[in-house]
Amino acid sequence: MAYHSHKRHLFVLLFFTYLFITCKNPEDKIASEKPLSITKEIAENLSRLPVKCLQKEYPNKLNQSLTDVTEIGPPAQLHPAFFGCYDWHSSVHGHWMLVKLLKQFPDLSRKDTILTLLTENLTAKNINAEIAYFKRKSEKSYERTYGWAWLLKLQQELDSWPIPEAKEIAQNLQPLTDLLVERYLEFLPRLNYPIRSGEHPNTGFGLALAYDYAESAKKDSLVQSIKTRSKDYFLNDNHCPMTWEPGGFDFLSPCLQEADLMARVLAPEEFKEWLDRFLPDLKNPEFKLEQAKVSDRTDGKLVHLDGVNFCRAWSLYRIVKVIPEYHHLIRVANQHIEASLPNISDGGYEGEHWLASFAIYALSQPEGN
Repeated sequence: MAYHSHKRHLFVLLFFTYLFITCKNPEDKIASEKPLSITKEIAENLSRLPVKCLQKEYPNKLNQSLTDVTEIGPPAQLHPAFFGCYDWHSSVHGHWMLVKLLKQFPDLSRKDTILTLLTENLTAKNINAEIAYFKRKSEKSYERTYGWAWLLKLQQELDSWPIPEAKEIAQNLQPLTDLLVERYLEFLPRLNYPIRSGEHPNTGFGLALAYDYAESAKKDSLVQSIKTRSKDYFLNDNHCPMTWEPGGFDFLSPCLQEADLMARVLAPEEFKEWLDRFLPDLKNPEFKLEQAKVSDRTDGKLVHLDGVNFCRAWSLYRIVKVIPEYHHLIRVANQHIEASLPNISDGGYEGEHWLASFAIYALSQPEGN
């Protein structure tokens, strides 16, 4: 316990040192509206979390649908590429996070370890085993669409990483990515109503990351499908009830995640008109939003609320990219990151196995990623 406390205190010290450097006068409104981003110190500290859990097989939540006893097996056998970090999707975005950080900071102290993990886990053989699992008759909806979205995000990151190792890994992963693109194209026409949950099934999140991949990989059919269905689902929405957020177990903001998606699929002027109907309070320069608070960091569901803070931040950053005059929202986004970032590295596996990826995703949005 003393060791975990020391680690957390060290990270908190690094975090507030970072804030001091990037915003020397906290009372200065201009400084407070500068987006937060990833520093080398944050990358070094947070990269150790997926490094620690990607090969950690237990505890594990398989979330299986079983046809018979032959489909039971240990996590590393069922999912040889993505068996660690408690569940499949957390392993996927743990891999994404390491790729993201090593691309941005090629001299990370864990560089060799990270490359070893990526090349050993994401082999063609292991990916073929993952494909076989997805093709089970009982698993057609496995990880739909949250895990699908993160897998496509991992592929996007690998495709844009100009090192030889990444090219081979990207080729290994591509067949699974192609399968999930097919799953999206099959599923979206059949999804009559969007899922507005603050947890994994959220339609806005599942489409936002998939859209980024589809655009970067020039998957025109998927781009068009996501644009069409996003407008079908959300274009007529107005006055989203932010006062209903967050739900007790939420790690996504249903209102702001929807806006995050629509900022991608609508033209800027159309998006501004839509947003002013959907969340009219955001245009107020004095807009405030209370950060979500976690009451028990040893409870795997309650600690979800740190995720809400990061989701709100990445959504607000994206809104400002499209509507620069709403720059006051950067301050609100920063406040949400500041509320949760020091708590990730607290020694509790309930949050450590996934929250670092959310933090890195939020912090990477000001860079345009």
